[in-house]
Amino acid sequence: MTMMEWLEALSYLVTIIGLPFGIFAFIKEQRKERQNEEEEVYVQLSDQYSEFLELVLKNADLQLTTRNSPGAPLTPEQIERRSVLFEILVALFERAYILVYEDKMDAQAARLWRSWEDYMREWCRRPDFREHLPALLRGEDPDFTAYIGRISQEEDKSP
Repeated sequence: MTMMEWLEALSYLVTIIGLPFGIFAFIKEQRKERQNEEEEVYVQLSDQYSEFLELVLKNADLQLTTRNSPGAPLTPEQIERRSVLFEILVALFERAYILVYEDKMDAQAARLWRSWEDYMREWCRRPDFREHLPALLRGEDPDFTAYIGRISQEEDKSP
């Protein structure tokens, strides 16, 4: 074989092996980048939920960390603060729904989403939150409204 024939054979070999390998490497890198972006969004949302919990702690007199509504009636100022905290929470839940939820999720995305659904269920177990939810959902994303509305109904019926 001449040098030219060797070079031509090598170019075919590179095309046959190198091109598919390059495509595979590109797709794998894209998936990894997408997963990193999804995890970054999740971390940012988790940080925002932690900040919300700090607000709840600063407003401990509202008893928002208890499973039920506060036993004693709230003052008008407490009612206002509770309403604002509920608005912040619903906005955070909607943001999480829009950024994380998909009808068909892979295992990793579903794992990340389940923690948000757990937070929603926890809050929907509170009668005072469920009571305020319809007003809080006015003007929100229709899919999110239906989703959290279903959770609210399920938690209202659970013992």
